[in-house]
Amino acid sequence: MYKPHPTEYDAYYSKYVSLVPENDIRQAYADQPAELRRTFDGQEESVGLFAYEPGKWTVKEVLSHIIDGERVFAYRMHRISRGDETPIEGFEQDGYIENSNANDRPFENLLREFELARAANVLMLNNMDEAALSRMGTASGLPVSVRALANISIGHVRHHLAILNERYLA
Repeated sequence: MYKPHPTEYDAYYSKYVSLVPENDIRQAYADQPAELRRTFDGQEESVGLFAYEPGKWTVKEVLSHIIDGERVFAYRMHRISRGDETPIEGFEQDGYIENSNANDRPFENLLREFELARAANVLMLNNMDEAALSRMGTASGLPVSVRALANISIGHVRHHLAILNERYLA
């Protein structure tokens, strides 16, 4: 799968797509759960409740947000790849976190949920042909291709991993 052309996504998503230099998007997508797990290997559960300033999400809430993003981006990929032209609404990330119970969950539970969701999505992505990958749809009021959504999903995780490493786990 080749990289998406800038016409396949809105400029807003450039911040995520730019974090994906790989040409082999399928492999980068499949490798990401291990990347996330390495970040949390050996972390004490108490670290999960840390927020770098008042009003910011905790480490576990960031992980929950990554899981939410995984599910939302995959849902968009699925619908658009199948030719569903119905515009897909956005999601209110803060409301999702407020109702996630992330801080009551162990790291292992959060990591495993991401791994299982991503494993299913890897299968979905690997079984899409070029026509499905290049199909365009509308999500959050913006045009986007399935291929771009795969890149956005990878970049979204990397974006939050960078924040976790810089502001939370440093």
